[in-house]
Amino acid sequence: MQKEIVVSGIRPTGNLHLGNYFGAMRNYVRMQEEYNCYFFVADWHSLTTHPDTKELRNSVLDALAENIAAGLDPEKVCLYLQSSIPEIAELYLYLNMMAYKGELEKTATFKDKVRLQPDNANAGLLTYPVLMTADILIHRALYVPVGKDQEQHLEMARNFAQRFNHRYGELFPEPQAFNFGAALIKVPSLDGAGKMSKSENQLATLYLADDDELIRKKVMKAKTDAGPTETNSEMPGYIQNIFQLMSLVSEDSTVQKFRDDFNAASIRYGDMKKALAEDMVKFITPIREKAQAIRSDEAYLQKVIKYGAEKARESARKTIEQTRELIGLNYF
Repeated sequence: MQKEIVVSGIRPTGNLHLGNYFGAMRNYVRMQEEYNCYFFVADWHSLTTHPDTKELRNSVLDALAENIAAGLDPEKVCLYLQSSIPEIAELYLYLNMMAYKGELEKTATFKDKVRLQPDNANAGLLTYPVLMTADILIHRALYVPVGKDQEQHLEMARNFAQRFNHRYGELFPEPQAFNFGAALIKVPSLDGAGKMSKSENQLATLYLADDDELIRKKVMKAKTDAGPTETNSEMPGYIQNIFQLMSLVSEDSTVQKFRDDFNAASIRYGDMKKALAEDMVKFITPIREKAQAIRSDEAYLQKVIKYGAEKARESARKTIEQTRELIGLNYF
């Protein structure tokens, strides 16, 4: 029986952090056993914000190394660079003919980007949802693992697929959000404000590239208070955050011990943070060391890129051939 297709993109901007791992990577590792997965590094998408392209190559290789270290197996998934697949750009062009200025200007992410960078309201930012749709439809994916901030784009991808199918003939499935049927995990930041981020408030975010001492330093600075003064007190949100982080990496017995201490109004947050820091070190260190070893082997990464491109282009070519035929662009 043919496996259903999953597509997801990874932006080469900043190191992966604990939120990326528990919010996405852990699911990706499970998906590769059960689905036909196409995971790509979105280097074209990164150009919309005009990064320093002298650093882009390093960022792309870093992203590949970290994703492999976090559990993606290039033998099980198709791991490739977006820019290696010119068929995506061709499909992007066709889909742009069915995308309208008004609907693109209404997308929340476009409004946010223009607000943050008013001098860089480029066409790439405006048509970001169209390129995202091309990324998905080029492999005729049925499932796309997305966070809340991408749900509007996925709805637009379904609309573009419907328009193409209605205008030219049935070709594309309507992609659906997918996360193994479980609630998406949002990993809280260490300062109790929001979630961990690749770029914002880096001292409150635990990156998979952080060294042991930096992990300890960040955890020990996590927001706490003087502790409860009465038994069975209500737990403040920022203390709940620390317990949530502990539940991700610590033994159940450790979490329960500190929960009992909190309920008994005898908790020592310094001890809790020390225990959490050591468990974080134990969790992150093997991933960091594996990523460093992979990143230092550029010959291996080049093989991964080449192998992924060949496999992805095989799928993409079939889609483009059928797309051209339905549109009527097959002249010979």
